[in-house]
Amino acid sequence: MYEQKVTLTNEIGLHARPASIFIRAAVQFPCDITVEKNGRSYNAKSIMSVLSMSASNGEELTIKASGDKEEEAVKSLVDVIENKINQN
Repeated sequence: MYEQKVTLTNEIGLHARPASIFIRAAVQFPCDITVEKNGRSYNAKSIMSVLSMSASNGEELTIKASGDKEEEAVKSLVDVIENKINQN
């Protein structure tokens, strides 16, 4: 298992459009990926799960992956949060 913490810095958090960008990146990897917020785990490949997290600007998330390409998956999703969803 590989994990990394990341803080949401975009204005609206991980809702609607940013969530769909995040999920599109997550489903490209064959490993199991979860996002933790406040001690609860959410499936990073499920739009309903990610939206139910209600992650807002300034909140810290932990992205965890287990399986094939786990480290690559986590690093890619951290990059999405830090660099790609901030532009939308």
